[in-house]
Amino acid sequence: MTSPAARRLRRLRWTLTLLFAATTAGCLLVLATLAAHTDAHSRARDLDNDVTRRAGGLARALWFDDAHVLATDPLGEDELARGAAVLGAVQTGPGGGPPTVLRWARPGADRLPDRLLLTRLWDQVQDTQETELATGDGGGRQLRWAAAPLWDGDTIAGLVLVGADPAQSRADHERLVRWLLLGCSGLVLAAAGVGHLLSGRAMRPALAGLERQEQFLTEAAHELRTPLATLRLVIERGAAAPARAPQALAEATVLSERLARLVTGLLARARVEAGTQRVELTPLRLDQLIEQTVAELPAAMGEPPWAFGPGDDRTPGSWGAVTVELPEAPLVVRGDPELLGQAVRNLVENALRHGGGSPVTVVVEPGLISVTDAGPGVPAQRREAVFRRGVTGGGGGTGTGLAIVRWVAELHGGSARLLPGPDGGVRAELRLPQD
Repeated sequence: MTSPAARRLRRLRWTLTLLFAATTAGCLLVLATLAAHTDAHSRARDLDNDVTRRAGGLARALWFDDAHVLATDPLGEDELARGAAVLGAVQTGPGGGPPTVLRWARPGADRLPDRLLLTRLWDQVQDTQETELATGDGGGRQLRWAAAPLWDGDTIAGLVLVGADPAQSRADHERLVRWLLLGCSGLVLAAAGVGHLLSGRAMRPALAGLERQEQFLTEAAHELRTPLATLRLVIERGAAAPARAPQALAEATVLSERLARLVTGLLARARVEAGTQRVELTPLRLDQLIEQTVAELPAAMGEPPWAFGPGDDRTPGSWGAVTVELPEAPLVVRGDPELLGQAVRNLVENALRHGGGSPVTVVVEPGLISVTDAGPGVPAQRREAVFRRGVTGGGGGTGTGLAIVRWVAELHGGSARLLPGPDGGVRAELRLPQD
């Protein structure tokens, strides 16, 4: 089940994704608006420059003869004329005023400006004596017109009219706007995906740290449950029988020392997993460590080992349901005593808990610690899964115990695995490099 803190982190990730996408969308919207506005002005300017250039160039190519008649022969040959969509040349009548005499038109007179627009262009040209621009009807379509003056001596006696259809330019502009919208939408989606990926990567350490914290709390509870229960039992025994109070106090002291070692080991493991501390591997007697670790397990005898009275005939190395087989020669390895003791303790407790009451044998050999029981065993398909954190059931695995065993083994450069026992059950192996 996902913890509330993890859910908050995931909600924060989606919030950051939306903020990233919204910021990107805002920036792209501004850029797209500027691009569309610039393109529209650029196309309009290019269209005006084109008709102005054509009208001015053609006006310079025309002249009036001695009879003050406009010669239009160049309009049929000039390259500027061939590229014009609508072209016309008009001159004033005998009485002057706005031009009324059509001298040349292509594709036809019906495509030239109407009388009202022509008069307006004439007035503007008369006023500025330069080429003028206007937008108006030309044969039922809105065209962009340029009117250039035709000089007869010192008098403006006619106009060259060049019209261009802005429909294609508008269509190209609209196509650009559509592509901008599609491109920006795609970029926003891509930005949202990248933002979601980056926020996930940024939060991955936080989620991993949170998961490690939750795992540590679970493992701490797992490690401390048995000694705390035993300590409570000892205290209750001492309180119920005042005569046993001194013995109960001694037992409680030993238990408190074991709890202190457990807490120290848990803190060390938490610091190592968090990366704030490196594990220190020192030479140690593995045979003595295993013997001491098993001796401190209350479940190995059904009662605490320190409860034996004087004259107890049980020999070292054999404690009730747990038998320890040690090598004759001292066995030295490099390792952390607290972590190795914790791993062995988890293996033995796991065997006692899931061994169905069968005897448990701990064998210590060079580079190998094996814990064997004759219980129901673990199916072959689950022997690897039980080493993962949180996996329980299947006759083995405690949800945390075996996961800690493998972690400790890998920390020491070794390995941990489960094998079938010789009499059924499970043989758990913890392999360590020899010193």
